[in-house]
Amino acid sequence: MCRLTNVIKMLSELIRKLKNKPKEEYGWFGNYASWEEASASADGYDKKNILDKTKEALLKVKNGEAAYERDSVVFDKKAYPYPLITYLLHSAFRNGAPLNILDFGGSLGSTYFQVKDFLSPQVCSSWNVVEQAHYVECGREYFENDLLHFFHSIEECNAKYTIDLVILSGVTQYLSNPHSFLNELVSFSFKFLIIDRTAFVKETKDRLTIQRVWPSIYEASYPAWFFNEAYFLRHFERYYAVRAEFTSYVEGESIILIDGSPLGYDKGFFLERK
Repeated sequence: MCRLTNVIKMLSELIRKLKNKPKEEYGWFGNYASWEEASASADGYDKKNILDKTKEALLKVKNGEAAYERDSVVFDKKAYPYPLITYLLHSAFRNGAPLNILDFGGSLGSTYFQVKDFLSPQVCSSWNVVEQAHYVECGREYFENDLLHFFHSIEECNAKYTIDLVILSGVTQYLSNPHSFLNELVSFSFKFLIIDRTAFVKETKDRLTIQRVWPSIYEASYPAWFFNEAYFLRHFERYYAVRAEFTSYVEGESIILIDGSPLGYDKGFFLERK
């Protein structure tokens, strides 16, 4: 009886500690009914500190002081997104000519600087980033070159360079109306799409959360979608063939905690126009 009493006490103490354990402050939280509701509890994407830190990090990459940048954090050893590189090379081969690439939401050229070693004249004719106005201004001033260009919209970009391939890397989940955007994207009839580092949820419908960014990256919080995978792909099924699917090259993104539970995951797809 004494031993049973001690076990009960130990279990009670463990339960008490778990209940009193401080909640994780950073990561993904909530299940919001609308973008407006989520936005009211978050900072948003246009905080100046995000651009400033990204600019500072990419200038180090550009000047050879760092190997590469991801989400404004610099690294001294480059991690290559091999699936993305593979499908860039494959698309150029299928295209029979160098690609005009549109990198939607591509920051100040993060992915370009990460993969530019593979962008031979046979692979890439132009790399074009479509971003928010303040990113476009900064990109044009500090990072634009003969290959890398910045535009305010898909229409503006496509008017100057006839786009062959679009990259969506870690961006669709941060749009206020992602499904409207995907419908619009399909209407352009681009030949190839690479969808990378896109957030999905193990639930029957999309889930809207707030992402609180770890301070080691930068101080910010913003709405973030997790998509139902089948519903997401439905946008493309009439016009595109899914040639491949792949996991994120970033360690830890294969399982994402939402409110502390392993409900989310990042994934990618390579699609070719039928």
